[in-house]
Amino acid sequence: MSGHSKWSTIKRKKGANDAKRGKIFSKLIKEITVAARQGGGDPDGNPRLRSAIATAKKENMPNDNISRAIDKGSGGGDGDSYEEILYEGYGPGGVAVLVECMTDNRNRTVADVRHFFAKSNGNLGENGCVAWMFEKKGQILVDKELISEEDLMDKALEVGADDVIEDENEFQVLTGIDDFNDVRDGLEEQGVEFLEASISMIPQNTIEISDEKLATALLKLLENLEDHDDVQKVHANFDIDQGLMERLS
Repeated sequence: MSGHSKWSTIKRKKGANDAKRGKIFSKLIKEITVAARQGGGDPDGNPRLRSAIATAKKENMPNDNISRAIDKGSGGGDGDSYEEILYEGYGPGGVAVLVECMTDNRNRTVADVRHFFAKSNGNLGENGCVAWMFEKKGQILVDKELISEEDLMDKALEVGADDVIEDENEFQVLTGIDDFNDVRDGLEEQGVEFLEASISMIPQNTIEISDEKLATALLKLLENLEDHDDVQKVHANFDIDQGLMERLS
């Protein structure tokens, strides 16, 4: 397991342990609001909003919260105005890191992101320095204990997925951006339960981190970034041995 899928596994464990539901809801409300503002409040005609609503429901966000966020975004007028920014840099061990942000104060956000990188002996880079190492795709993570690879492959390909990749504890179902919502909905209709479904930046290659100090510093960087209110998603191209991963998490 590597990169985004491994970090997703760590976040799920920490989310359950640290009870960070309020922070998760805050980020989802931002995404729903911006999606509705940019593409309208009808999820049938707004794929980004449709995806955001599905994610919010997966996180058990109350319907009233979802409706208010849609109304806030599609109603226009006064309110928070968020700017979407992608920051790129290198973490410990030369790991490439992408940081997706929504902010109403660019100066505050870039200062904080730069501080986190420097604190972990990494560095914030220029636009384009690492983005070329990633490919934007839909990613659906499925627990290996719930379905066989053959069964999942058959169902995923039937609804338009590109591929199914096996990791230690999970399967990754990969899709094109335009096919993501249809594949996710198609799998749900076939009774496939998933751990997470999102548009992700998938690394084309990974860097193996075997040193415990480097791994600890890297995971601390990713955690600090994820915990920031202006950060929506973090992607990285690392690979850590499962045994080391379990000791650290």
